[in-house]
Amino acid sequence: MTRNGSLSYLHIPAVDLKRSAEFYRDVLGWEVRGEDTPRPGFVDPGGQLGGAWVTDQAPAHEPGFLPYMYVDEIDATLARATEAGAEVVQAPYEEGNVWVATFTDPAGNVVGLWSDQPR
Repeated sequence: MTRNGSLSYLHIPAVDLKRSAEFYRDVLGWEVRGEDTPRPGFVDPGGQLGGAWVTDQAPAHEPGFLPYMYVDEIDATLARATEAGAEVVQAPYEEGNVWVATFTDPAGNVVGLWSDQPR
């Protein structure tokens, strides 16, 4: 996670820490650490991004800085997200040679997905 100039750590605003941790674990496959602590953390499947869910920052209901997570199967990932309670903000659409979509997490943060795989 220590690559100069790379995004390697995030604070993700949460309302319910446990619910947010379970959501990202189930939808994106993130490893959750300290799930029952006051500051649960995570590492993404590739080990390149880590961070923590926090309750002292406001959720980003309107996208400003909008993170996009790479996924192999955008439709399947979006289906898991909606099954876990997410609302689709923007259904998958083609942007150049990739597919992108956005949804809300349990706190209402807008989060993006992208994939370079065929649908």
